[in-house]
Formats: sequence, structure tokens, C-alpha cells
Amino acid sequence: MFVNPDFSSRASVRPADYQWVASPQPGVERVMLDRLGGEKARATSIVRYAPDSKFPPHFHPGGEEVLVLSGTFSEGDQHYPAGWYLRNPPGSSHQPCSGPGATIFVKLWQMPAGETRRVRIDTRVTSAWLRSDGREVCPLFSDPTEQVSLQRLPAGDVLFSEAVPSAELLVLDGALRDGASSYECGSWLRLPAGRYPGITAGPQGVTLYLKTGHLPGVA
Repeated sequence: MFVNPDFSSRASVRPADYQWVASPQPGVERVMLDRLGGEKARATSIVRYAPDSKFPPHFHPGGEEVLVLSGTFSEGDQHYPAGWYLRNPPGSSHQPCSGPGATIFVKLWQMPAGETRRVRIDTRVTSAWLRSDGREVCPLFSDPTEQVSLQRLPAGDVLFSEAVPSAELLVLDGALRDGASSYECGSWLRLPAGRYPGITAGPQGVTLYLKTGHLPGVA
């Protein structure tokens, strides 16, 4: 299966475009944002857990990255409410589930084999945020290949002041503008290398997940 497979081209999915597809597990469905392969694939998705739904224990040979968007996401007896960022390195295993239900943003099979860091960050904590260039930033992960953060931009602020090697973002609150186009909460964008001076925070500002420098085959 291939969904938005060309990383050299721009891609976007707004909430109005969401197509929920059942997963192999009852009560768990997903919106495929990009995907290269079958059930075990390099994939970026929004996944929705119904109350009391779960997956059986399994490994993640290519790693897994999770941002909890709503509800509570659990791994066994560890519970992560909305706002938690999780990073499980290649070779890790878990049993994901949700008691009350949850919606999460998930990236699978997108880590190098040598990555070993297990990350758990509660982005609701004030101390997790810092001020940088007139905006608030919550650093989530950084290595020579990629940088991941949450960012809060005031109204009208330009997202990228210079060229980026590649970028991917999910709007968490407010909206982004790009010329006449608006990307509201829940919108996902993937951008190849280039300059994007027209992408700005909407009139109420914007909070977003941002990853840069990571796309395969894009320099």
C-alpha cells in the first residue's frame, strides 16, 4: 500500500480529508497520512482507540514515535494522557491499549537501527518549554539527522525564516496560513527541501508538532 509515497513532493491532509480505516484490532482505526508497504510498513498515521481497546504485545523493529492528542494512551500499566510524547527505539516492545479511549499521532519504521534512546516527555509541564526567537518551543528529540519539537507561534509569525532540508508538521491548536490556504487544527503537512516564507501562524496563533531534516531521499 502506498499513501503519499513521494517524499520529494509536498503533501497535506486536512481533517475534512480524514478517511478512517479499521486496523487488524477491534476498536482501533486510523487515518493513513503516508505509508510505504503493508501492515508492517514505514507509516505516519492518526490512530483512534475506542474505550477498552488494545493491541497484543508486539515489537517495533523500526521504532515508534507517538504524540498523544486526546484521551489516555497506555503501555501496560504506564498511562499517558493527552500531551505526552513517546519515543520507542528500534527493537523495543510494548502492549498499547486505552481504557477511556485515545487519539494519537504515530510514526512507525522511521528510526535508524542504531537509535537507542527511549523518550518520555510531558509537554503540559511549563518547564518543558523555552523561549526562542519570539516563540515558545518544547524540544522533544534531536540528533544529527532530525529535530523534533512542539512550537507555539503568535499570530502572523513566519514558521520558517530560512530554507529547511525537509519538514513535517501537525497543527495541534489554532491554524496555519499559506497564502489563501488555511490549515486548521488536525491538519498534517509534509514539505520537501525548500523555502516557505508564506507559511505563517493564523490570526489566533498556532501550536504545532514540527519535525525537520528527516525525510528519506530528500536533502
